[in-house]
Amino acid sequence: MEDKITSEKESLEIISRMIQSSKNNMQVGRGNYLLYSGYFTAILSVTLFVLITITHNGMWSWGWMLMFVHHFVITYKRRQYKPLVVTYTDKVIRQVWRVLGSMFSLTFIAIAILGETYGQYDFALMMPLSLLYVGIGVSINGIILRERWMIYSPLVAFLFAFYMLMMLVTGRHITVVWNLYLGLSFVVMQIIPGHIINKKAKHQC
Repeated sequence: MEDKITSEKESLEIISRMIQSSKNNMQVGRGNYLLYSGYFTAILSVTLFVLITITHNGMWSWGWMLMFVHHFVITYKRRQYKPLVVTYTDKVIRQVWRVLGSMFSLTFIAIAILGETYGQYDFALMMPLSLLYVGIGVSINGIILRERWMIYSPLVAFLFAFYMLMMLVTGRHITVVWNLYLGLSFVVMQIIPGHIINKKAKHQC
């Protein structure tokens, strides 16, 4: 009986170490995808909002395609940084984002194919769906890392996503303010939790 209790304690200790190691690997300059993605998206959202407002040209909305470029840059940067210890938790987290990244790409391709088939493109769907995809990813990571900020912060993004979907379903037009909604969502669900995790990781070092 004592051996079983000891074994359980050792297992819990190993899991805790793996989680802490993953948090340490997410420090600034060491592959913290939350901060990289959060700041880039927030800055891009404000930039596009200003450009569209000033020029009254919706073509600036295509600037969101820079997110694909950003994804490749982050992927390259993370490959450059190789942590001393790669735990199972790290692998799970990366796999989660890999799957969600694939969903993002497939959604874009599906919208393009359907648009070509029916003669009407509606890439506006990418905004609410992106919030849902990223929000799910952050929440899952929060559960893995046992961080409440990460688990619940995407609720703001989910609310904005549902609002956008309702507007599209009821035939309402997209407004330039949607760009700010997207940026605000990333601030809440990525930048704030990213800094919290980074701070905790530094205190543990």
